[in-house]
Amino acid sequence: MSFFKEEARGSWKFIHFHNKQEKIVRIVGKKHYNIILLAILMVVSACEYKLKPNDEEGHTIEVRRYDRLESRYLTTGDYSALQQMNTDYPIETRTLIERMLQLGPVNDPNISKKFLMFYQDSTLQNLISDAEAEYANMDDINEQLENAFQNLEKWIKDIHRPQFYAQIGALDQSIIVGENSVGISLDKYMGKDYPLYKKYYSQQQRESMRRDQIVPDCLMFYLMSVYPMDNFDTRTQLERDLHVAKIMWVVNKAMEKQAFNTQFYWTVDKYVNLRKGMGVKELLEEKDYSQLIKLHKELNP
Repeated sequence: MSFFKEEARGSWKFIHFHNKQEKIVRIVGKKHYNIILLAILMVVSACEYKLKPNDEEGHTIEVRRYDRLESRYLTTGDYSALQQMNTDYPIETRTLIERMLQLGPVNDPNISKKFLMFYQDSTLQNLISDAEAEYANMDDINEQLENAFQNLEKWIKDIHRPQFYAQIGALDQSIIVGENSVGISLDKYMGKDYPLYKKYYSQQQRESMRRDQIVPDCLMFYLMSVYPMDNFDTRTQLERDLHVAKIMWVVNKAMEKQAFNTQFYWTVDKYVNLRKGMGVKELLEEKDYSQLIKLHKELNP
């Protein structure tokens, strides 16, 4: 299973891809959401995923710099960089080329040329250069992820640490969650005042396209993959909103700061405070939303 996160106008969406049949479901129509589109791509099976050497439990989190190989190939045409992408990051490369950019199958004899030519537009070349300069150092991201997972591991003993990697995705999806991996599209986190964004995104959208939003987004979508909502299609809109808010609440707690702030989040916060002794794992695993719904309606008459 893979998750894609994109920017759109004032809504969350889940897009399920199964056997290439697409189904789009709008789950939230609230303009106050900072992250506004989530798409789920069900294409990567567990048997396809190859564990990296440092995938053992408890490894210190460090974002793998797939983006640097990608940048080298796309700006210089260095074929050895492409070969290394295919060797060291086969699933990431397949996801980028086939599913995100939709350039065709990776075994197409001409795919390397298509991939290279796609990024030869001057706007994308500048974006690659700017992203590599902005993210020359990602120590702050690594530290935030490590600290957040240390907190999560206190509350959720069986949680796994995924591999994190950075890429440049041509202004498509921002976060990609796959089998034991989380991809970060650096081109979607260049800062709310990045000149190119002003041409294509609203002020509201740009607010979430900041460096300090990377870790909250990674945690948000990873936890949503670990704790998906059961019977999604038959759930009410309010139940879906509150499920998202539960994840937001856990992310804020793990990061020890308020990364997300919505009326649904505050309902969950009040709910947990009323339920003395309720743990994070219990909150995430709770399937009955009746008490949350009742409380939300009381708080928002």
